[in-house]
Amino acid sequence: MDTPQSRPHQSSELKDRHRRMWALGDYGSVASQVVPELGAVLAVEAGISAGDYVLDVAAGTGNASIPAAQTGARVVALDLTPELLEAGRGAAGAQGLDLEWVEGDAEDLPFKDATFDAVISCVGVMFAPNHRQSAAELVRVCRPGGTIGLLNWTPEGFVGELIAIMRDYQPPQAAAPGPPLWGREDYVTGLFQEGTVTGWRSRKEMVTVDRFENPEHFQEFFKANFGPVVGAYRLIGDDLERSAALDRELSSLAERHARSTAGGIEMDWEYLLLRGTAAG
Repeated sequence: MDTPQSRPHQSSELKDRHRRMWALGDYGSVASQVVPELGAVLAVEAGISAGDYVLDVAAGTGNASIPAAQTGARVVALDLTPELLEAGRGAAGAQGLDLEWVEGDAEDLPFKDATFDAVISCVGVMFAPNHRQSAAELVRVCRPGGTIGLLNWTPEGFVGELIAIMRDYQPPQAAAPGPPLWGREDYVTGLFQEGTVTGWRSRKEMVTVDRFENPEHFQEFFKANFGPVVGAYRLIGDDLERSAALDRELSSLAERHARSTAGGIEMDWEYLLLRGTAAG
């Protein structure tokens, strides 16, 4: 029975599972080798510039935090998983960039109201379990007139299909409910309390991924590096038939989206860009 006393404990367990899942593999290599340009796209869309005080929520290894800092903005990168923050800190340090790296929860941001000029998230907050609470926190810490900027995978795109596949190989309670819903404008704008964010602008774009030699190369890379996929294979364990089935599904997904190139294959992965203004 789900009681008020049991729900916080269940939430804590869910967060612990998410933290451990994203620490698996090497997400930094996914962000830097597969979709390195996405963070800079979001920084430009959010209009971040020198002097801005920016919060990147569910920042991972800093895919958006680092480009934001390169503009001269003062940036706080927050994530639930300390291993990702440590990798991001190293990457930023190698470029001579000074960011603040904070371990924290997108659903309970450790900042005062109206703190930041811009609050952004690049394929990050979409994976937090409580969508409406996460949205409320994004706007709470953004100053009136500040920017909310989001880049999320769409349900219809490549990563939306990938997430749908992965849910069939995970316990129902282990996955956040419908992360790709954040790739639908009507859904996202509906998460925010009416009147708290105005002037929403959105558009769908594609990022072309040309990292892989063939569909099997994609499958092997994500099996080794992308936390949710690594976790699914660990749950499968010694079930060779089920493991082989997941191998085939991942390779087939890449094959459906792939175009042949001189160096291997390329795929277009769809995402949604959203920008709004926090109301006073």
